[in-house]
Amino acid sequence: MRESVQAEVMMSFLVSEELAFRIPVELRYETVDPYAVRLTFHLPGDAPVTWVFGRELLVDGVLDAAGDGDVHVCPVGREATREVHITLQVGSEQALFRAGKAPLLAFLDRTDRLVPLGSERAHADFDTHLDDALNRILAEEQSAG
Repeated sequence: MRESVQAEVMMSFLVSEELAFRIPVELRYETVDPYAVRLTFHLPGDAPVTWVFGRELLVDGVLDAAGDGDVHVCPVGREATREVHITLQVGSEQALFRAGKAPLLAFLDRTDRLVPLGSERAHADFDTHLDDALNRILAEEQSAG
């Protein structure tokens, strides 16, 4: 059975040290992909952009610096007013977002009630994921050729 958890969180998109603006970000977790969370960024004037990465990375990053590769999550600020930075990188370009720790923890708590951390394997449907991935690759090859 497909179940999900959704939340909308306001994050600051940090363009530079002097310029930041708040944007809505949809957080989504689905039992059909129990290892991943999806963050959909609604940037003004652009189509929404969705990033998919490990739920465990978000859990770890709320508490301590975490991430390798294209996604890094790191707590900042004093303990009582802690915020979280999420850095997304594509090639040499990167985008930095700042979110409150409390709404991220609330979202993660709801995902944990749906699928407790460590029990993801019981919910994973690897055959479906493999079929989806292979179909996407075939479609990309057909559209490129």
